[in-house]
Amino acid sequence: MQPHWLGRRPYAGIEDAMRDFTAARTPDTPDQLWVVEHEPVFTQGVAGRDAHVLAADDIPVVRTHRGGQVTFHGPGQVVAYPLLDLRRQGIYVKEYVFRLEQAVLDTLAHWGVTGHRVRSAPGIYVRLDDPFGHAVLAAPAPGEDPFRGLGKIAALGVKVSNHCTYHGLALNVAMDLEPFARIDPCGYAGLRTVDLRSLGVDAEWGDVAAVLVQRLQLRLVA
Repeated sequence: MQPHWLGRRPYAGIEDAMRDFTAARTPDTPDQLWVVEHEPVFTQGVAGRDAHVLAADDIPVVRTHRGGQVTFHGPGQVVAYPLLDLRRQGIYVKEYVFRLEQAVLDTLAHWGVTGHRVRSAPGIYVRLDDPFGHAVLAAPAPGEDPFRGLGKIAALGVKVSNHCTYHGLALNVAMDLEPFARIDPCGYAGLRTVDLRSLGVDAEWGDVAAVLVQRLQLRLVA
């Protein structure tokens, strides 16, 4: 799975290119991994609700073909788009999402940060009071806020067409986090969004991107 480093790009052109690549590929087309840093944009999933965009103001809102609700992309965030043939991988979508999340968990662990999954809420979260602790995240009691005490550091939104994937994941490194307050991130009102910098981790975008690419290759190479 060859990485393609795309630099900083507007969102719309990249999504069009991913869709075109996926539509044109054959069983022999090599898998690719696109890595990009987007200009500021809010993206909506295919069934995203407009009510979750509270105040976009000067940031464009783009309707996409991925799953999930609204999120924000911007400078200081590593965005990775695996363009894979899942038949070649021999896995289904649920396992694919699990592997994406595990690559993020592995990447965070490289900097000593402990990430967590939350059931039925794709993405990776950290404990706000102890992001470096290793305690297992307990399931919330019935009726309890599943995000209490947590911040979201990575978002997932995937699309599968004819067993081939596009879209992917976004890991927050050192961003302007203010735009996340203008939306209900991933459709969850009040969900706090964090990055490595806000957790006290001084890491460069390129260094985090390189580790994430390595971890994705380990988890996704057929």
